Amino acid sequence: MRERRKPELLIPASSLEVLKTAVIFGADAVYIGGEAFGLRAKAKNFTSEEMAKGIAFAHEHGVKVYVTANILAHNGDLNGAKVYFEELKNMKPDAPDALIISDPGMFMIAKEVWTEVEIHISTQANNTNYQTYQFWWQQGAKRVVSARELSLEEIRQIRERIPEEMEIESFVHGAMCISYSGRCLLSNYFTGRDANQGACTHPCRWKYAVVEEKRPGEYLPVYENERGTYIFNSKDLCMIEYIPELVQAGIDSLKIEGRMKTALYVATVARTYRKAIDDYFASEETYRSNMEWYRAEIAKCTYRQFTTGFYFGKTDENTQIYDNNTYVNEYIYLGIAEEVRDADGLVRIEQRNKFSVGDTIEIMKPDGTNQPVKVLGMFNKDMEPVESCPHSKQVIWLKLSEVPERYDLLRVENMKENK
Repeated sequence: MRERRKPELLIPASSLEVLKTAVIFGADAVYIGGEAFGLRAKAKNFTSEEMAKGIAFAHEHGVKVYVTANILAHNGDLNGAKVYFEELKNMKPDAPDALIISDPGMFMIAKEVWTEVEIHISTQANNTNYQTYQFWWQQGAKRVVSARELSLEEIRQIRERIPEEMEIESFVHGAMCISYSGRCLLSNYFTGRDANQGACTHPCRWKYAVVEEKRPGEYLPVYENERGTYIFNSKDLCMIEYIPELVQAGIDSLKIEGRMKTALYVATVARTYRKAIDDYFASEETYRSNMEWYRAEIAKCTYRQFTTGFYFGKTDENTQIYDNNTYVNEYIYLGIAEEVRDADGLVRIEQRNKFSVGDTIEIMKPDGTNQPVKVLGMFNKDMEPVESCPHSKQVIWLKLSEVPERYDLLRVENMKENK
């Protein structure tokens, strides 16, 4: 029988700032996208220079980096893919640790260009059975990402029928797609933006009505139990309460969705799952005793209400949100402590939302501590005193009642959400 293994915590990153946050707040590995060939074209993504810096930073902290190239490629993509994989290979000594691929053609090109590269098969490839896993293993893949439609029992069965050294990666937190394993055609149909080419417009979050063929222009609202009309809008996946079950199923990597999310989201989710995993491997009693903390903390990032997805059986009406398509947003992201001056304790941040002198905000630390502090002073980049920072991405220096450490995150409770 396969011994119990501590799973990898795999965190998304949309930018260099978010990558650093993921690394500091507990990731074992980070997955990112370049400027082409990934399925998040609307994400900020990484230039070649940023990718090199990000991979070097991660490696300095013992964290792996996986690069997505998981589009379903057309003929016109193939030559560019070859050049791209050559560029990634030549980034040594800080080349990516693995490529995430779904298309067999892209897989063949990657293996041709970069023979020794580790390849992970994306969930986009619809990996629903052990024969599929065995197929990819025989082609040279190291890891396969399970389709989100699988139950834990099905994953256990796959684990029993594949080589012990082959890895299973599964999503455990984040947005759920309404279409099978994310292969959505609605975006392409409505807007001409192909979800399978990385340009999804998320039409599953839109509001719909029905039109009868002989009554054009007469829109009939779609209701289920008169709760609303968002018939495609899934709740978000959250498995923080089921770490033992995920481990017992034989999953090697616990993957967080969210390559378009903020640093606050990434820090919150990474820190909470990091602590939950570590607590469980310290003792199940410790894990169970800290459950309320996990629940409270995970709710401090944006989410749409939570579900366990398909892990415990088929989904039903309780996995959907019918009356709105908005996020719950309990905390507002202010910035990251990018520099802390020893002489006077001033902290430099690049502001993400407005706040003012006199406000009470919170320092969010990687170790799980949340420290309320008061903003005693604020200075612009020329060190001139100001009362507030109204401009997005404004560089400011702060004097706080307690001095944070570099890479601590600053946030404030969203009083509108919590009133």
